[in-house]
Amino acid sequence: MAWDEWDQLKADAAGNSASMRLNQAPGQSGGAGGPQGDLRVDQQDLAAVGNSAFKLFEHLGRSGRDAWSSSQTAAKDLTTQEFELGSALHRVQERWEKSLQSLLDACAHVSNHLDYTKKAHAGDEYFIATTVSSISTLDAGFDEGTKR
Repeated sequence: MAWDEWDQLKADAAGNSASMRLNQAPGQSGGAGGPQGDLRVDQQDLAAVGNSAFKLFEHLGRSGRDAWSSSQTAAKDLTTQEFELGSALHRVQERWEKSLQSLLDACAHVSNHLDYTKKAHAGDEYFIATTVSSISTLDAGFDEGTKR
């Protein structure tokens, strides 16, 4: 991108700062009973996402700290030799560790939440199936009483 293009983009952005644009989906037709969107997900999709999150968690847990020891040694050596780069390298290592831990936590959260969701929905399915089967048994009993 050329410098003049950058200046033009900044000027355009400054000129549009007083206006607001909202992105939204087109209005749904048919009211409450109409189509509700096209997002679909099934257990296979959820299982794949959870499995990927778990694999990423495992891989990062094993390999995410491979450079920790050598980085700390280098940072200490550089600091001992009075290079400012030593403290900078130590700071980078601290930031890496915080970022890695955040990513590990996020992967664990996704994986665990999807496992929980799968179990919760299985319980819901069981409850619905037993409730519906109870209703059909009750209906059959009422039908028998009217056939006399």
